Amino acid sequence: MECAIELVDLALQPNNRDYKILVADRDGKLVGYICYGPTPMTEGTYDLYWIASDPTVRGQGVGASLVAGMEADLRRQQGRLIRVETSATEAYGPTRGFYASMKYMEEARIREFYKAGDDLIILTKRL
Repeated sequence: MECAIELVDLALQPNNRDYKILVADRDGKLVGYICYGPTPMTEGTYDLYWIASDPTVRGQGVGASLVAGMEADLRRQQGRLIRVETSATEAYGPTRGFYASMKYMEEARIREFYKAGDDLIILTKRL
C-alpha cells in the first residue's frame, strides 16, 4: 500500500512526466485507479505499475474499464507495448486471470525473484 500511495503522490506532482493515473468513480465515490507510465530508456514501451479496485465492485468491469482507458491513452501516444510485473503465488491467481482476460501474455519468468517459491512473472501486451 505504501508503494501505491507513493506513486499516486508522484503522479499528482506538477510537471510530472513519469506517471499517469486514471480513476474510476461511482456516484462520486472512488472505486478504482490505475497508475502507468513510460518505461525509461525505451521507445513506446509503458509500465502498468498499479491497478486497484474497491472489493465491493470487483467483477463489475471497473478494472477492465481502467485498463481500456489506459490502453486508449497509450494508443493516442503511439505506445506499442505495455509491461506488467506480478507474482506467481496462488494468491495472485485471480490477478493473472484478470490480465489474461485483457490479453496480457506471459513474456518472462524469473524464478524465486521475490522470495523462495515466489516467481516474478512479466506480462506484456502489444498495442
